[in-house]
Amino acid sequence: MYNQIDSNKRKTNLLILIFTVFIIAIGWFLNVYMGYGYGSVVLAVIISVVMTLLSYYKGDAIALRSTGAKQIQKEENPYVYRMVENMAITAGLPMPKVYIINSPALNAFATGRDPEHASVAVTTGIVQALENEELEGVIAHEMSHIKNYDIRVMTIVVVLVGAISLLSNWFFRARLLGGDRRGGNKSGGQLGSIIMIVGLVLLILSPIIAELIKLAISRKREYLADASGSLLTRYPEGLARALEKISKSTEPLPTASAATAHLFISNPFKKQNFTSLFSTHPPITDRIEKLRNMA
Repeated sequence: MYNQIDSNKRKTNLLILIFTVFIIAIGWFLNVYMGYGYGSVVLAVIISVVMTLLSYYKGDAIALRSTGAKQIQKEENPYVYRMVENMAITAGLPMPKVYIINSPALNAFATGRDPEHASVAVTTGIVQALENEELEGVIAHEMSHIKNYDIRVMTIVVVLVGAISLLSNWFFRARLLGGDRRGGNKSGGQLGSIIMIVGLVLLILSPIIAELIKLAISRKREYLADASGSLLTRYPEGLARALEKISKSTEPLPTASAATAHLFISNPFKKQNFTSLFSTHPPITDRIEKLRNMA
């Protein structure tokens, strides 16, 4: 577990480095091919720094707000609040903030940059549908994400992936509307053509690059959270039964997006299609089988 925590901290630094290089590369391309000048590179550096700081310090707030989560106090929902509190004590963690998402969907997630700045969110649907031991298993799973520092990697990805998509879209529009600002005196050369092709390929592949960054989080983090969560409750069957009910639910979470989907305990979209190949969640049936093998 300590090795996984160290690995997640390294992944955070790696993701930030990849994002910074990618944004600067866009700025360089705008300068060399489109003739926007070195100001585009400077702007790219500024954007990468601002977005990195934003993702680190405010990524959790962005994720919570985008999903429609509302913070609660103990008196507003003592059942959920006390369950999170008990799991925090069991895990030896500071008490995270507790949020409720008003949705019949069965889902939950944790977010934050570290255990001292963490939040746990659950839907009203999952609270109503699960028995006490089952919901306890879900909360323990999310507390494990906090303890393992999965939340830092997952939260930063929310902002960085969104930024890559937005900047790629902006570049595409700038290319269509603005053209080559250098007047074409060099763009007709072989080097200009190569740079143009490379830039357009990066533009086309940027959504896939964003998905691959999310996959870098690795599916095994879910297996690890399942296992370590079961150690907290000492009852793997509780989480196994919860996952069974979650898998049978066909209710999607409308407030979830491609940028936040990887945060949740299960796929919030429910539909299985080509995009499921890029899912950061392993099949629920496999997770249930592994949990029951622990018993």
